[in-house]
Amino acid sequence: MTTEHLDLESWTCPVPLRDSPTVLLGHGAGGRLSADLVEHLFVPSFDGDASALADAAVVDAGGARVAMSTDSFVVRPRWFPGGNIGALAVNGTVNDLAMVGAKPLYLTTGFIVEEGLEVDELGRIAAALGAAAAAAGVRVVAGDTKVVDRGHGDGVYINTAGVGVVPDGLEIGPTRARPGDAVLVSGPIGMHGIAVLSVRDGLEFGTDIRSDCQPVTSLVTGMLAAGVDVHVLRDPTRGGVAAALNEIAASSKVGVEITERAVPVPDDVRAACGFLGLDPMVVATEGKVVAFVAEADADLALEAMRADPRGTGATRIGTVTDDHPGVVVARTGIGGTRVVDLPLGEQLPRIC
Repeated sequence: MTTEHLDLESWTCPVPLRDSPTVLLGHGAGGRLSADLVEHLFVPSFDGDASALADAAVVDAGGARVAMSTDSFVVRPRWFPGGNIGALAVNGTVNDLAMVGAKPLYLTTGFIVEEGLEVDELGRIAAALGAAAAAAGVRVVAGDTKVVDRGHGDGVYINTAGVGVVPDGLEIGPTRARPGDAVLVSGPIGMHGIAVLSVRDGLEFGTDIRSDCQPVTSLVTGMLAAGVDVHVLRDPTRGGVAAALNEIAASSKVGVEITERAVPVPDDVRAACGFLGLDPMVVATEGKVVAFVAEADADLALEAMRADPRGTGATRIGTVTDDHPGVVVARTGIGGTRVVDLPLGEQLPRIC
């Protein structure tokens, strides 16, 4: 074996050091590096409270309870089975608003376009964004466009910001999980991440998996209309279900116990994860909801979600406990347990 053709200095560690002096891909992965960056750099800069961070903020605006959220989208490739960057930019922000119980109303959008992108493709992306907004019941009311030099933008990046209204008296947030709560998921997980990876340059593999990119507002409104006592909601995007559960456990200072076999992983997703060496729990899902609800309302919540075409696969995956605060534990199929930790580095770059 010879090393004359190996550029060892160009190698990067798949699990990068957390004290890196430079920004790494892992800082945008939704895992532990992302959490560190937000908690120790951004939150202190903005005089915020890391324990109260949610998918959207709820603020008082002249007596109205207004939810606000923003998200940026850098997915590669821009077109993937079941979706595209335009639809993703709408549904990602709409779903963040829904996670605090808001009715999404308005979006703004910003396009950062690389010189050389074909105008026809930009038009198709804009049309897809508009169609997704109409399907989600929101209006795009303002926007901005910037163009960067060729070679400095990878085609197009999109930012969307959203505004919605929250009913008086409704409190849904990451600190409200309580011991005894039921942990539910609205359907199969991991489909978006695997769909994107299946068509990424240099990694293509045959699969029929399509992204589940879709708005989930109706799942939330359905539970609330049924009278479900909803404590916490999270859409398990970057970092997957593992990140969502860990963030809630940390914010609420509770433990979470799940049954591994109860987590709905499609066979194709499981096979692809086995091929790629991934845990399905950390793979991004774009059209599902993780819900923490009062134990007494667990069956009612499942009934409400299953009545919605987007939630027919809803199921219970676990329970909140006062044991091991801040830690998520999975009971395995062979009777043991394992800790479900936040992913550290970047396993799935540019997934949304």
